[in-house]
Amino acid sequence: MRALGLDEVWWLVSPGNPLKERRDMAPLAARFASARVQARRAPIRVTAIERELGTRYTIDTLRALARRWPKREFVWLMGSDNLAQFHLWKDWRDVARRMPIAVIARPGYDAAAIASPAMVWLRRYRIPAASMRKPGKWSAPALVLLRFDPDKRSATQLRRNDPDWASRISTGHYRDDLTHRLIPVAPDFGEQR
Repeated sequence: MRALGLDEVWWLVSPGNPLKERRDMAPLAARFASARVQARRAPIRVTAIERELGTRYTIDTLRALARRWPKREFVWLMGSDNLAQFHLWKDWRDVARRMPIAVIARPGYDAAAIASPAMVWLRRYRIPAASMRKPGKWSAPALVLLRFDPDKRSATQLRRNDPDWASRISTGHYRDDLTHRLIPVAPDFGEQR
């Protein structure tokens, strides 16, 4: 937030990922609960708003968010692991044209991210993080690369080491930080994309 001068951060927990097999994803309630635990000490609003919006792809979510909050200026935050496969996303260039993208370095993904087709296209739009704090000084497409002390843990490796993690996480009765709706504990078979 400080690096980019953001007012707040929303963590979008997706009901499903078109690039992943359904069997490879834990239920939404477990992933939401896990995100809440991870964000508990940070000023992050965890939301599953895509479930309410009924969007399947990021570009559709971004369009819906812009319609719902037309006066807000959004920045898309993603890890370098996502930049490495960004060119596989539906209308990924339109995502980049819609709002600035800030990529957070992830251990082990730098080479793949830098060599990705998306980075080849986005490279010309790279700006320093300080530019983001100056309203009106930038426009999309814009790419900011952020480096912090990396968390060496890998969610993929953690899941491999403990494939039953989702069955043990307390999904409780969480409310979405953005919509304030309850996150259903029982799997919603319409949630996967």
